[in-house]
Amino acid sequence: MAEITAALVKELREKTGAGMMDCKKALNEAAGEIETAIDWLRKKGLAAAAKKSGRVTAEGLVAVASAPNRAAIVEVNAETDFVARNESFQGFAEAVAKAALTAGEDLEKIKEVMLESGRTVAEELTHLIATIGENMSIRRARVLSVPSGVVASYIHSAVRPGLGKIGVLAAIEAPSESEALEILGRQIGMHVAATRPAALDIDSVDPAALERERAVLVEQARASGKPEAIIEKMVDGRIRKFYEEVVLLEQVWVHDGESRVRKVVEKAGAKLNGFERFQLGEGIEKEENDFAAEVAKAAGG
Repeated sequence: MAEITAALVKELREKTGAGMMDCKKALNEAAGEIETAIDWLRKKGLAAAAKKSGRVTAEGLVAVASAPNRAAIVEVNAETDFVARNESFQGFAEAVAKAALTAGEDLEKIKEVMLESGRTVAEELTHLIATIGENMSIRRARVLSVPSGVVASYIHSAVRPGLGKIGVLAAIEAPSESEALEILGRQIGMHVAATRPAALDIDSVDPAALERERAVLVEQARASGKPEAIIEKMVDGRIRKFYEEVVLLEQVWVHDGESRVRKVVEKAGAKLNGFERFQLGEGIEKEENDFAAEVAKAAGG
């Protein structure tokens, strides 16, 4: 029997995009012959994944997973919403979130985690692409933790527990865990899902974004024709309004319409250490297809 070296497996993976275990099996079946192994993978539908890697993946799911004092959120993408309803894809998204809990936010480390299937996350991804027939990708991951307290999670319009289109983590530091703290964390998650804050506190606001906002406000104030001293006060007042719009702790609590988030957290005897909001597909440019034009082209029109 031919020796199946790591270099041979690597070469086959690069040529086909198939998973490591599938490449090993193919090479064993093909007695180490690369071309025969490629044919074997093609017959099994496992070499198809590489051909699909250029397609845009803007659909999929956001998944969360939790452990004591720690939680992870990931975005796993596919080409169509139809695949997001596939149970195998949903199970994979859940597995990726759990892998992030132990591996952290580095996608390459997440992809190395071994799953119950006996394949790594990366190999399972390739297997799914070949099986389902769509390009898929793990886009991003975030892990939050606190020394004591809770990292609560919230999924908006969940398709099943921990899976949906919008997910939020809220890291709340407190002397101990409690049901009340979990409830607060979920409420903060709902608030963040609705308001889309850009920063936790005023010090965390992006300086470039603040400078852009100030420049716009100065020009607007100058158009009023008022003296510079008055303009400065006008701008300072509007910057405070800007903070109330984009800073989580300065926002009005959506659950009562009057309290500040900061006061709600303080009243609970807790501290909000951080948050993360993932919305499926945000920032991805989707291809806009003219279906009628495609049909006409196919018909020779």
